[in-house]
Amino acid sequence: MKILIADTMHSSLFTMLQEQGWDFTYHPEYRREDIKAAISNYEGIVIRSKTFLDKEMLAPAGKLRFIARAGAGLDLIDLNVARARGIQVFHAGEGNRDAVAEHALGMLLSLFNNITKADREVRQGIWDREGNRGVELMNKTVGIIGYGNNGSATAKRLSGFGCRVLAYDKYRDHYGDEFAAECTLEQMTKEADILSLHIPLSEETRYLINEDFIGNFLKPFYLLNLSRGEIVNLDAVVHGLQSGKIKGACLDVLENEKISKLSPAQQTAFDYLRTSDKVVLTPHIGGWTHESYVRINEVLVQQIAEWLKVATPVF
Repeated sequence: MKILIADTMHSSLFTMLQEQGWDFTYHPEYRREDIKAAISNYEGIVIRSKTFLDKEMLAPAGKLRFIARAGAGLDLIDLNVARARGIQVFHAGEGNRDAVAEHALGMLLSLFNNITKADREVRQGIWDREGNRGVELMNKTVGIIGYGNNGSATAKRLSGFGCRVLAYDKYRDHYGDEFAAECTLEQMTKEADILSLHIPLSEETRYLINEDFIGNFLKPFYLLNLSRGEIVNLDAVVHGLQSGKIKGACLDVLENEKISKLSPAQQTAFDYLRTSDKVVLTPHIGGWTHESYVRINEVLVQQIAEWLKVATPVF
């Protein structure tokens, strides 16, 4: 079996593939046209977040048996085409769930305790205790939308801070557990002090968080997004922050993450966010740890090996 690795990967993957006896070539420098020209020669392809495998890209992939996404999101892959062609799709959502959950807690604690602001001020010689008085997580109600790997891992950690956690997941049944109570969206908008998003990007979830959604909340709330930037309408978030409907925001992802190429409207929203002390921003590094880099590879290789034993495509 011949595999194309088309994105930058941790070297641990190469060892794991060799141990399985699988042949692979490593071409992280490949651009779209290079992959399209080469993909017909491979039974498998491994990608991260720079490679889009749409209908056009998959058309010449006559031998392709599987696509392995080293990460959680599958929005880079045309799943309908893959299903129709019998191409198995793997992803490693559980590989970085601990890292995502820890990052969510880190951002939230930073926001609640003014850590970013206080650090900046102390470095400037400003010693302002009262201006940086914090807020406690204890007894806060946290609403989690999406109770898969990342959502459930986040709930588990929040429970250690004395939080009440509500979870909503449209595509699961009986998912409530010792860390979170199952709820409706309506209940969440009435009771949550904090909203944390852990859902994939799809046509259904694109701009789910908009003016109307924010307006449905009974009380001002804090917003965390560690899923996909396009799930959140940034203009609506800015308006929410300005009006006080949103008390603060932790954003690890943005609608357009090429911040040197923002549209005028995106630039206006970003300028507000980057200068607001009510906002914590990170460059899509939730889940991006040294440990998860290796663990994701372990999960993918194990999935592929198990699938090859039966070779029955199941999505």
